[in-house]
Parts: sequence; structure tokens; C-alpha cells
Amino acid sequence: MSNEFVKGQKFSFVNEVEYSSGGIVSKNVLKRPTGNISLFAFDKGESLSTHTAPFDATVQVLEGKARIVIGGEGHDLVAGETIIMPAGIPHSVEATEKFKMLLTMIKE
Repeated sequence: MSNEFVKGQKFSFVNEVEYSSGGIVSKNVLKRPTGNISLFAFDKGESLSTHTAPFDATVQVLEGKARIVIGGEGHDLVAGETIIMPAGIPHSVEATEKFKMLLTMIKE
């Protein structure tokens, strides 16, 4: 069984991951040596602490609201908004309410 989404079948990102009380749920959409696409659901108040990544990544908010901090600057995002987190710059993600996001990381 693959840990990726089924190819050749339509789906809705929002419906493909469920919230977990007090937690964060993630699913691989695609995972390749050149990059990956991951789907996340965060319960309100859950977060990914400040860290860096070696590659640029986009966060697309699919549902709910989140606060993304990049290099010390906070950004409040709502469903339909996207931000690019630059490689090597410290960033964090916090669910200001329950939210779902699509993370796309492109490796060089």
C-alpha cells in the first residue's frame, strides 16, 4: 500500500485529512527526491516550533486560520491565502483556529 494519494482519481484536499483533538495530522500527497507535497490538519493552538528548512516551501491555507512567522515577522493567513517560506530562514506555524494547509517543498 502506498503512503501517497491515488493517482488518476479526483479528490478534495480539505476532505482528505481529518482534525485530531489536540494534535496535528499529516498525509503525503506526493514524495519525491526533488520535493514533496504534504497535507496537514492542525487543531486550534497546535504549532510547529521555530525551525529552518534547506529548501523553499509554500504554505497554502485550505481551511481555517494560521499565523506563520518567518524571520521574526508574523503573517496571519486565512483560507485561500498562500505564503512562501524561504530556505534557511527560521519559521514557525501556529493554528490560531483549526486549520488545514498544503505544504509544497521544492528541493534544488
